[in-house]
Amino acid sequence: MIVVGVDASDSSLRAAAYAAGLARRQHATLAVVYVQPVLPAGAALGVPVTDTSDEIAESLAREIRTGAERVKDIFQVRWEFHTVRGDPYNGLVAAADALKADAVVVGASARAGHRIVGSVAIRLVKAGRWPVTVVP
Repeated sequence: MIVVGVDASDSSLRAAAYAAGLARRQHATLAVVYVQPVLPAGAALGVPVTDTSDEIAESLAREIRTGAERVKDIFQVRWEFHTVRGDPYNGLVAAADALKADAVVVGASARAGHRIVGSVAIRLVKAGRWPVTVVP
């Protein structure tokens, strides 16, 4: 089982493409995981959090299904779409543990603050529970 974290960013979509190729070569199932934020900044402004994150999850699932349909004649990849709630790091850890991941693939963070606090990718690598591939 190859787990890939997606959040609609360009780097996460590149990670999904890389993970799909890896799953194809390994004859593994691809688990696409979207972590719905528990309390994003918009919640303080009255934006309905659940509705917004559910819309993002549905949009990602549609985009992945469309992509899978386009390439299904080229190669077959078994895939599943999962959503979990929480912060990205803990959500991916929980999903990877629950799905018994053989590897985790994530996109590199472009946020400047992650150089100080540490990105999700760095924290996953430091956890040392699975091989982690970070796609730029």
